[in-house]
Amino acid sequence: MARILLAEDDDSLRGFLTTSLSRAGHDVAAYGDGDSAWEALEHSAFDLLLTDIVMPGLDGIELARRGAEADPGMKIVFITGFAAVALSAQHQAPKDAKVLSKPFHLRDLVIEIERVIAAA
Repeated sequence: MARILLAEDDDSLRGFLTTSLSRAGHDVAAYGDGDSAWEALEHSAFDLLLTDIVMPGLDGIELARRGAEADPGMKIVFITGFAAVALSAQHQAPKDAKVLSKPFHLRDLVIEIERVIAAA
């Protein structure tokens, strides 16, 4: 079981992912914008940051960058419809971050999360 911080501005997707990941045995804290997610990261430790890139307030790349600075051991997975943005060097996404492009199948997300958490 991993402690996951989910940052996703789409209410229905956030609710679906929270429920699904909880059923898969993870402890999920979900936030609808980057600012509130960052506040949570400042006060609690998480095994994984699962974040959209395009969100109101603090975007997912900046959230991930700050999160990686605060906790270098935390894993990062982007869920986005804009994968090319995450992979662009100019945006300075953390180098070990993974990207899962929307739309994705829930099974693929759970498999990727398990793979990322298991990686040393």
